[in-house]
Amino acid sequence: MNRRHAARSLSLLLVGGAALAFAGCGGGGGGGGSTAPAESAPPPASDPSTWPSLSAAREVKQGKFVTSTACWNCHSTDSAMQDAAGRDISPYRLWQGTLMANAARDPLWRAQISVERAATPALAGAIESKCLHCHAPMGVDDAVANGEVLRMRDLENDSDRGQLALDGVSCSHCHQADPPQDVTSTFNGNYALNDRREIYGPHAAPDAFPMSFTLGYLPTEAAHMTNSNQCASCHTLYTDAVDADGQPTGGQLPEQTPFLEWQNSVFNDQVANPSSDAASCQACHVPTTDEDGNVITSRIVRASQGTQPRSPYGRHVFVGGNTLVPQILKNERDALKAPAPDEAFDEVATRARDQLRRATAEVAIGHVARSGNVLTVPVTVRNLTGHKFPTGHPLRRAWLRTIVRDAQGAVVFSSGDFDRAGRIVGSDGTPLPSERRGGPIQPHRAVIDAPGQVQIYQSLLADAQGELTWLLLRGESYLKDNRLLPRGWDPAHPAARDTAPQGVGGDSDFVGGQDEVVYRVPVSGSGPFQVEVSLYYQVANARYLEELYAYRTPEVDAFRTYAAQVDRRPELVARAVATSN
Repeated sequence: MNRRHAARSLSLLLVGGAALAFAGCGGGGGGGGSTAPAESAPPPASDPSTWPSLSAAREVKQGKFVTSTACWNCHSTDSAMQDAAGRDISPYRLWQGTLMANAARDPLWRAQISVERAATPALAGAIESKCLHCHAPMGVDDAVANGEVLRMRDLENDSDRGQLALDGVSCSHCHQADPPQDVTSTFNGNYALNDRREIYGPHAAPDAFPMSFTLGYLPTEAAHMTNSNQCASCHTLYTDAVDADGQPTGGQLPEQTPFLEWQNSVFNDQVANPSSDAASCQACHVPTTDEDGNVITSRIVRASQGTQPRSPYGRHVFVGGNTLVPQILKNERDALKAPAPDEAFDEVATRARDQLRRATAEVAIGHVARSGNVLTVPVTVRNLTGHKFPTGHPLRRAWLRTIVRDAQGAVVFSSGDFDRAGRIVGSDGTPLPSERRGGPIQPHRAVIDAPGQVQIYQSLLADAQGELTWLLLRGESYLKDNRLLPRGWDPAHPAARDTAPQGVGGDSDFVGGQDEVVYRVPVSGSGPFQVEVSLYYQVANARYLEELYAYRTPEVDAFRTYAAQVDRRPELVARAVATSN
């Protein structure tokens, strides 16, 4: 017997916390060449005393759930849960600083909810309810079980339900999720939890007594915990478009589709003849190898009590690419009260940067040729991930920064440079018009021959009139979606309908797994010329934030102030260098 949460029409705003999509923003990666000053936060329009202030974490046992520290008591390191090098790999220790753990404390997510509420006040309650469904699932389930509805304000009081909500995507939620009979029925956060107090895990014959005695749960072997279907519910989201009065306009947007993208790739391990590259979501995001690549074998509880080492053992790192929000959670403890220590957030950012640079994308420069006063530079970008890059929420973007220098080292061409605020700038060091609120967009390009042209891989929404919109609830379709497709993407696959690129025109080089861009650079004088091409990634793109900041809600003012205090430069993903003959 299980209770499946009723599907709702609004499916939106899974950002940062539960979204593991590769996306990065923050320091490192070699800053842009521009010396333009970073944008500073303006005086807030709202009284800072009205900004959200969340409760400090405390242990709660209520209904079918417990908060994470109750699990940490037995699943922390001691005589167990260390890798071959002695590093702590206990689940709570690795999870506590992740965006999963802090899904309901994420200030960017909270700001976005406030904007959608302000833009469509008639649906404020429905917006909150749907967003909380995947960002505060234990609080939502507890409210539903009592015939009530969780609201954002419940996260700002120290009730037991508020504590469950603030514990984010937590242990006793995910480990009670039943395997779906039909994975599509779970989309839009429509997950099913068992009512038997069974805690699922991948290991056979776990000792039931300790968990049953202390928490009233029954540890149960369940193979679905290592199946990608377990992730599909909150990582496949559709949004029904509405007007400013909250009335449906008839369109439905596939807002986030990492699971569908993975299905239509060589990484899908659920097909009859999987490729040698096939891997589940967990294989990357909850790896069963340590940092040195060794397969982990470990006891799964601190007090061994005669139990044997188990394998597979997944490191609960939930690694993605978000380096912006961990900085803010670390800095803004007075307001956000994230319980993890500073080093936990630092580790999350470090893992994200490593993932971005090691296993996300590659850049290659082909033969650089000069014909007269034009230097031709073919560039290939390859996607190494099991989904689009970027994937998930539309606020993410990646772009190419291409610098050409003459024999004396002087820059003769620049496209995609950026300032300390993460804004893409032109050759004069000022932000491009496409970075300004209300400005034009950068279309997908097969050829770039001017400094103001930049290849940005992103998704942009169109409203019912086909115009650009930055509001999720106005989005009916994609005006542009040239995010890099995963390798093996097939336009004939059933999942292709909702994941097809948009706005790439007749670019025959934009195919599954890669894209090619040709730069035609005007040059003079003698060579050789050095070409440097870098791929950068930003979890909260500067143009998106410009549009977000038009709404002066307390949550937006708070986030803008928090963000101004941290490094917002994009993260380096890949780089290639070549020299002309």
